[in-house]
Amino acid sequence: MTTSLLPDAESRMHKAGDVLKREMNTIRTGRASPALVEGVIVDYHGVPTPLNQLATISAPEARLLLIQPWDKQSVTEIERGILKSGLGLNPAADGAMIRVPIPQLTEERRRDFVKMVRQHAEEARVAVRNVRRDVQDKLRAMERSKEISQDESRRQQDRLQKLTDAAIVQINTAVEGKEAEVMEV
Repeated sequence: MTTSLLPDAESRMHKAGDVLKREMNTIRTGRASPALVEGVIVDYHGVPTPLNQLATISAPEARLLLIQPWDKQSVTEIERGILKSGLGLNPAADGAMIRVPIPQLTEERRRDFVKMVRQHAEEARVAVRNVRRDVQDKLRAMERSKEISQDESRRQQDRLQKLTDAAIVQINTAVEGKEAEVMEV
């Protein structure tokens, strides 16, 4: 029973890190990245649809996103969706394509993005700690019911703590990289 607890905990901790990385990809850094607008919801014929299911998104230049819709009638809806997204982007349609210039970030806006990154990181750390607490509770229950010895419980908890520390280090490394990227002028 204890053999399946730690691999499961490790996979759940890695998922928390993966979610953090996906969330950080949507935070603007002043550089064009297709991940910035992929999740923008567009009202496509009355159905809320993510932008990446309606168009090809590319970054031909450092400060420009190019969106090529597969359905030419959806250009105005895509423009509307980007404007409503709250990303502070102003799309410009020219027939069959939409160009989205990425404006330079102000110092204040950069600080706001760093706060958002830190908030997402703390949520990921809390998720990792919740996994640790859940597994620790299971180990203690198994120890109380005499399924495992006290020594085995301690060994498993030590391994669990090492997994937790490694996951937290991974999160902190990702956050430091993203903060540096956001603050880069």
